[in-house]
Amino acid sequence: ASIAKAVEQGRTVYENIRKSIAFMLPTNGGEAMIVIGAIAVGLPLPITPIQILWINMVTTVTLALALAFEPAEEATMMRPPRSPDEPIIGPYLVWRIAYVSVFMTAVSFALFLYVESGNGLDHARGLVVNVIVALEAAYLLNSRFVRSSVLSIKGLFGSRPVLIAIGAVVLLQLAFTYLPPFQAMFATETLSLSDWGLVIAAAAGLFLVVEIEKIVARAVLRR
Repeated sequence: ASIAKAVEQGRTVYENIRKSIAFMLPTNGGEAMIVIGAIAVGLPLPITPIQILWINMVTTVTLALALAFEPAEEATMMRPPRSPDEPIIGPYLVWRIAYVSVFMTAVSFALFLYVESGNGLDHARGLVVNVIVALEAAYLLNSRFVRSSVLSIKGLFGSRPVLIAIGAVVLLQLAFTYLPPFQAMFATETLSLSDWGLVIAAAAGLFLVVEIEKIVARAVLRR
């Protein structure tokens, strides 16, 4: 029994490391691609360096940390032993990291151009910061299970650390968006309800894309 419990704990730690890496790489990759893309096409930066620092600081101490406390998944002990030569991030997760990074970049750019044309640069940048953080929060829920769906009570509400992390991020982003000292420091403006609708729609879009990808992947792997 002790050996079995040790194996379960070892597999859980290993899976949580994989989940954390698969969560952090596309979010950081998306930020980098946004900046590189803007420079390449000669557009104003959708996010400034100090805003990138805010995003990384907020998400690192909240969202990324939450995955370290994930409990073992139900099928943890049903899987055969992995090969010692197996990479920690295999082709499947590399694919997910790639398309999530591209999705974040494309959505952030599109919303930046849409909002900037009618509301100004500072307003658009403030919205993009919230979009990126919301995308990361949605992707955090996806990342709780690598291949299984999180569209269940357990998947969406089964982790207290994840819920606390998302709640903390919401409070921090409200402070970032509406408190005058933060607006002055980060050069942003107050967002309207319609702006928040765009933020929520972007996050919901990424969440559904990843869940659909999981369904397709499970169907392919069964063949």
